[in-house]
Amino acid sequence: MQIKAGYTLRYTCPQPTPMLLALNIHPSRRQDLLTPQVLSFSQQVEAWDYTDGFGNVATRITAPAGDLTISTEFEIYDSGLPDVVPTDAAQHHIRDLPDETLVYLLGSRYCETDILGSFAWSQFGHIPPGWQRVAAVCAFVHNHIRFDYQLADRTRSAWGGYTQRVGVCRDFAHLAITLCRCLNIPARYCTGYLGDFGMPYDPGPMDFSAWFEVYLGGHWYTADARHNKPRIGRVLMAIGRDATDVALSTQFGPAVLSGFEVVSLEVPEGSQRAGATG
Repeated sequence: MQIKAGYTLRYTCPQPTPMLLALNIHPSRRQDLLTPQVLSFSQQVEAWDYTDGFGNVATRITAPAGDLTISTEFEIYDSGLPDVVPTDAAQHHIRDLPDETLVYLLGSRYCETDILGSFAWSQFGHIPPGWQRVAAVCAFVHNHIRFDYQLADRTRSAWGGYTQRVGVCRDFAHLAITLCRCLNIPARYCTGYLGDFGMPYDPGPMDFSAWFEVYLGGHWYTADARHNKPRIGRVLMAIGRDATDVALSTQFGPAVLSGFEVVSLEVPEGSQRAGATG
């Protein structure tokens, strides 16, 4: 399948404000691009990319005073296959984990492993390790938190999601990640596009989506406590310890996100492009 994706974001700044942007697709999906994915700005700004410590392509700018619109639109190939469900994927002993996965066992800004550790072991310790334990975590979080877009709170952590039992996709991801880390399963936060492919039509406005990945059997596998079922058409943008590392924008000064539009739609067959850009 081919997907048309992109966004239009508008920031209002009372003064020139440096920003870090995590608005590019992940390098692992670049080979699937059918058209270039380039950030466009409504005002003249100096912008340059760099690779952050998690392998994401981030962009540095200084937003001028006033309104600045940042946008992109691109088409990308996707297999159309649902997320892999690795039912036989084994859990590693900590001593056998690759060094680079260890950071995803630690607590972080939104993932308080020190608070939820005892609960995690009492709730899931009897379940066989590996994917079966991950699936149990996802099922618990899916049923424990009520999705409510109107109650989104960027300060809510995994503990907040657990106690308040309400949130949006990032809250589902944070709680599931935290519980997996407590159970010695490396888990990392993911953000990207996820259209309603293969799902009932949703007339509401689109948004970016959050899910997570777990390291089992020598591979990273997608997990999604928000939907708790395999989905198709994910386009990864960035990975990190939690939402702090993959924020759409990190502002070093006052700035307001005053406009927000995201799109992720399947390209009709007659309009599809041949070949990828490489």
